[in-house]
Amino acid sequence: MNKQDLDTSQLGSIVIAIDGPAASGKTTTAKNLASALGLTYIDTGAMYRSVTLHALRRGIDVDDADAVADAARQIDIAFKNIGGENHTMLNGEDVSLDIRTPEVTRHVSKIAAYKDVRLAMVTHQIELGGRGGVVAEGRDTTTVVFPDADIKVFLTATVEERAKRRQMDMEALGIETSLQQQIEDINRRDSADSTREHSPLRKAHDAVEIDTTNLSIDEQIDRIVDLVRDKLSNQ
Repeated sequence: MNKQDLDTSQLGSIVIAIDGPAASGKTTTAKNLASALGLTYIDTGAMYRSVTLHALRRGIDVDDADAVADAARQIDIAFKNIGGENHTMLNGEDVSLDIRTPEVTRHVSKIAAYKDVRLAMVTHQIELGGRGGVVAEGRDTTTVVFPDADIKVFLTATVEERAKRRQMDMEALGIETSLQQQIEDINRRDSADSTREHSPLRKAHDAVEIDTTNLSIDEQIDRIVDLVRDKLSNQ
């Protein structure tokens, strides 16, 4: 990553928000960017997955918006750096792998669309963002959670490329899946995220769009670091 001429002492209050559809590169890019710049990483998608996992574990009807929202308000979600890796903690338990299972993936869009669930998570995300010095990513991070972020980025990629990435992620977890299944899941997720009533996925008017289809993670990070450098130089 090219950090030349970047004064990291100025990053203490900065907020970098990254949005984009499923498998566009948000999580890996945001996580690695935060690590490289010494910032706190807020994985908003993992928070909705944690709510989904909690509901499934407790036998809560995922179609009961009120019951799911009530559970969302009561659980504790935090992020912990373990061995240089960002881990998602649900009520003190490391659920980093559990929240990536196909069952959670099937239900998370529905749960993430519930207004009161989103209100609960946004409130918590804003608290986590607090004084700045964070990199946050999700599907409404630049439009709802941090509308005044210093840097706003919207990552995109073709459906086929995103499906390939998701298939590789699943296989890395020992989960067998086909490319066609992932294409169908991506299309279904895109439709659900962009048409939901509350906080739909959309590009903020002042966000910089980066197509990651043919970019490596390092190249994506370099693009964002350039934006940070420009922002700091103009302060």
